[in-house]
Amino acid sequence: MGPNRAYLLIAPAMLVIGIFMVLPLFLAVAYSFMTANPYGGVSAPATFDAYLQFLYQRDFDDSLVFSPSYALIILRSIYLAIATTGICLVLGLPVAWYIVCQTPERRRILLFAVTLPFWINTLIRTYCWILILRDEGLANGALRHAGIISDPLPLLYNDGSILLGLVYTFLPFMVLPIYSTLERIDPRLIEAAHDLYAGRAAVFRRIVWPLARPGALAGGTLVFAPALGSFLAPDLLGGGKKLLIGSLIQMQFTSSRNWPFGAALSTVVTVVVLTVFVIRSRKAREERR
Repeated sequence: MGPNRAYLLIAPAMLVIGIFMVLPLFLAVAYSFMTANPYGGVSAPATFDAYLQFLYQRDFDDSLVFSPSYALIILRSIYLAIATTGICLVLGLPVAWYIVCQTPERRRILLFAVTLPFWINTLIRTYCWILILRDEGLANGALRHAGIISDPLPLLYNDGSILLGLVYTFLPFMVLPIYSTLERIDPRLIEAAHDLYAGRAAVFRRIVWPLARPGALAGGTLVFAPALGSFLAPDLLGGGKKLLIGSLIQMQFTSSRNWPFGAALSTVVTVVVLTVFVIRSRKAREERR
């Protein structure tokens, strides 16, 4: 196949990527350096105010005053994204290993169970968690029925409920990459380790984890990137009380009508996600070497 024909084959994919990914990214970067229009949109002149707004606010006399509110929202978003990735790894690795240890027929059933949530709309699944966690929901009802509590626990509209929703939503993105990596492990390696009197902890530390690490890195990237900019779980399970980056961006483009700041937030999230992908690709190259 000649180079010209190869370019023709990838041209449709490159066109789609350019229109729906690269062009919106350039528009977001351009909007972030414009002046906010009070009625929505952007206008001239170009300014850095959108990026200054991360740490400063304009006072009545137009002077800059330090305000950490938005920085705290960004830090909370990063913290919850990292926590989501860590919990998904702790839960996803044993699940993936358990699936690998089953017969081929049981593997298909368990993989179907893991991917089953993808068949249901994320909005519907998030609303189901509201029904479970609210004061009169299933969780508090079961605890009261068992006599454990007398008053309902505040299970909803806090960081814990947001974290639960994020883990529930993105856990399959961790299980599947780790499973695809562990599936290729030669069972004779495990048998040889046991023949050499290695315990389960040693087998996991010396054989399973080194071979599962590429899948864990891939899963961590697939979980961290969407969790950082997630909108549904923070907005619904947080009840608007715990703003994260996704909710803050949506607010800037709707009620606040501050498009430059919303574009600046989007740009920062994109840069962070791309940085994670670059780090992950470098580690993957090191693993191959």
